[in-house]
Amino acid sequence: MTEILSTAIIGGGFAGIGAAIRLQQRGIRDIAILERGTRAGGTWRDNTYPGAACDIPSRLYSYSFAPNPDWSHTYSGSAEILGYIDSMVEKFELSRYLRFGHTVVDVTWHESRSLWEISVQDREPVLARTIVMASGPLANVSLPKIRGVETFAGAKIHSARWDHDYDFAGKKVAVVGTGASGVQIVPELVKVAESVKVFQRTPGWVLPRTNFRTRGLTREIYRRVPFSQSVARKAWFWGHESVALGVVWNSPLTRVVEGVSKLHLRSQVPDPWLRRQLTPEFRAGCKRLLMTSKYYPALQKDNCTLVTWPIAQISGKGIRTVEGVEHQFDAIVFATGFDVSKTGSPIPITGRDGRVLADEWSRGAHAYKSIAVSGYPNMYFTFGPNSGPGHSSALVYMEAQIDYLVDAIATAVNQNFVLDVRASVQAEYNADLQQRLTKTTWNSGCSSWYLTEDGFNATMFPGFATQYVKQLETVLLPDYAVTAAATAPVDEVVAAV
Repeated sequence: MTEILSTAIIGGGFAGIGAAIRLQQRGIRDIAILERGTRAGGTWRDNTYPGAACDIPSRLYSYSFAPNPDWSHTYSGSAEILGYIDSMVEKFELSRYLRFGHTVVDVTWHESRSLWEISVQDREPVLARTIVMASGPLANVSLPKIRGVETFAGAKIHSARWDHDYDFAGKKVAVVGTGASGVQIVPELVKVAESVKVFQRTPGWVLPRTNFRTRGLTREIYRRVPFSQSVARKAWFWGHESVALGVVWNSPLTRVVEGVSKLHLRSQVPDPWLRRQLTPEFRAGCKRLLMTSKYYPALQKDNCTLVTWPIAQISGKGIRTVEGVEHQFDAIVFATGFDVSKTGSPIPITGRDGRVLADEWSRGAHAYKSIAVSGYPNMYFTFGPNSGPGHSSALVYMEAQIDYLVDAIATAVNQNFVLDVRASVQAEYNADLQQRLTKTTWNSGCSSWYLTEDGFNATMFPGFATQYVKQLETVLLPDYAVTAAATAPVDEVVAAV
C-alpha cells in the first residue's frame, strides 16, 4: 500500500527544519523532509565561501523555540550557523524525517483524493495531504547575463558553489558583484591572491559591523537562566525594528542611516575620489544595506583595484569593459546572487482544475499573507511572496510563518479538511499590500533585485516585523473555502497517478 503522509516538507534548510520541529510538537509525526542535498542546512550548507557570515545578530538569527546559548560572537559565520541547524536536527530527532537525495521535480494536486503527488527524480512519487514549500528564495545560483560568460577559459566560481580545491595563491582574480557576499569575499581574497579586481556596478550603503566575542560568563548565564537569552533577543529585535523607520520608508531617519554610512566611509577611505566611487546615488534601503568593517580597508590594499567601468563582455582570457580594456584573470568569482522566484515558481506546481502556478505568477508572484495561494489547497509557503524583511531577521518572519502553517495543517489533518484560501480574500490582501508598497523606499523608482523587470514588488513586506507577525497570529477559517477531504481508497490514488 502506498504511504500517504500528513505533511511533506520540500527543503531541509532553516524553514524545513523549523516546520518539522513545530509539526512534531503538535503531534503530527507522519511527515517527511524531502531534501535534494546530502545534508540539512539549505543556504548555509551551500554558502561556504571565505568570510561567509550572517549580517543579523545571532540571537535574532535563530528560532525562539530553539535558543542557542553558545553563539561565539555577535554575528556568526556560516560554519557556526550550519552547526546550529545540525544541533536542531539532533536535539529534536529529525533524522527520521529527512530524506536526502530527493530532488522534487513536480507537484500536482489530485482532487479525487484530496492529495498532493510529489514527483521525485529517479524515485517513487510521494503522496501527502498537505505540503510545506520550504525550498527557500536563495536555493538556486545565478550567473550574470553577460555576453561571453561561457567562453572564459579560467576558473569560474560562484559564491554559493565555492571550489575549495582551487588555490588562489599567486592568482589574478576578478570579483563580479559587490553585494552582501561580495563584500565578505574580497577581504579574504586579498590576503592570498596576487591581485584582485572588484567590478562594481553600483555601490551600496555600508554600515560598520562590530563583531564582539561572547564571553564565557555570558554563555553560562544564558545556559543557566534561559530567560536572559530571551531578553537579549528581544532587545536586538526592537533595535532592528526601529531601523525600519529609516530604510522601509524615506524619512528623516533615512538621513541618519545615510549619515552613519557616510561617516563610516570617510573614516575608512581617505581618498576623495575613491569615496566618490563608493557613495551610492540612491536612498538607503532601496537596496540591501551592507554590514562590514573589512571591505573598505581591503579595497585599499596594494593588490586590490576597484573597477567601475561597466562590463561589456567576458572573453576567453578575462573581462572587457566598455572603454575597451581587457582585464586578464586566472579566475573569476561571481558574487551575483540567486534566481529568486519573483515570477514563476522554483518547482512546477499544478493545482485545482489543472491551473499552473508558474502561469499565474508570470507577471509577479502573489499569495495570501505570503503563505497560501488560492487554487492550491493545503499547500503553504515559507518565505513566500512579499515576506522579505528590509530591516530585521528573516528568522523572525519565518517563525511566524511556521507557527501559522502548523496551525492550518493541524486543522486540515485532525479534522480531515481541505483548506483553500478564497480568491477574493487573496485579491483584497494583495491590493492593499501593493498600495502600501507604493509608499516604500523600494518602490520609489530605484532598481533592485526586489522588483521584477516591469517594477512589480513580489519580494518585500511594507511594514514592521511586528505587523507581519501579528497578521499571522491566527488562522481565520472564514478566509478559506473549507471542505471535507475525499475518502477514496489509496489504490485509486495510485491508479490515478
